[in-house]
Amino acid sequence: MYSFEYPYIFLLLIPFFLCFKYCKAKEASFYFPHLFLIQKSVLKTTAFIEILKYLVVIFAITALASPIKIKDIQYIKNDGIDIVLALDTSESMSARGFNKFDLKQNRFDVVKQLVSDFMEKRVNDNIALVVFGNSSMIASTLSFDKEAQKEILSYLDIGVIGPKTALFDSLATSAKILKNSKAKSKVIILLSDGEDTASKIPLEVILKLLKKYNIKVYTIGINSENRYVLDKIAKDSNAKYFNANTKEDLMEVYNQINELEKSKIEKNKIVLKEYLYFYPLFIATIILILLIYLKNKE
Repeated sequence: MYSFEYPYIFLLLIPFFLCFKYCKAKEASFYFPHLFLIQKSVLKTTAFIEILKYLVVIFAITALASPIKIKDIQYIKNDGIDIVLALDTSESMSARGFNKFDLKQNRFDVVKQLVSDFMEKRVNDNIALVVFGNSSMIASTLSFDKEAQKEILSYLDIGVIGPKTALFDSLATSAKILKNSKAKSKVIILLSDGEDTASKIPLEVILKLLKKYNIKVYTIGINSENRYVLDKIAKDSNAKYFNANTKEDLMEVYNQINELEKSKIEKNKIVLKEYLYFYPLFIATIILILLIYLKNKE
């Protein structure tokens, strides 16, 4: 995105152009009987010099207006939310039929699409990604860079760390990310479609960790028979359990969580700019040198 820091500077073009037209210096006149012989070449040179004058002024004022390229907008955290998205990549996530409009699409592909949409809505928040199978793994640390996170998410797939479900271990990994967070609200959104079959850390320890670091865990079960455990984790951390049997259900779940966890930091932002004034200034200087050369040559 390109713009100008001081666009009102272009108003200076009005008096400059008026002056070029009406503020011409009076010069002494002489009579040359054969002037018509050189009139054409003089007119061409004069026209070229006039064009150069206009260009010098235009590029010089463009430089003064300070053209910039907005490279990025970063938000400063003061009342924001740190969110860890913990996603099940176990073998059971390969089940199809979750999306009634595309029965060939597996559960995890639907999850990736909806999680990507959710991240886009959380512009002002730090988000991290954790995936779990036989163990848990940090796919992305806390970051505002949603585009990079969506790119990472697109490369994740079922079985990336084994076919089992280390659900409790994923909460321990997520809590480790959030334990030193200074955010006002710390949230884990845990999604799974099965019972824990691989964790090394017991649930009791996990619940103590969540309480110690004041972390809320929203749990989402996909056609899950593990409702009791997921509900307990959510309630013990002052959050909420959701069940999703279809893509539409899951979409509504993420919408509800988005409404429950609101961020208030839109006005605190840093705009990263690249200043481009050097380019029109350089062009104006070159044209000015050429103009001086041609005037002296006269």
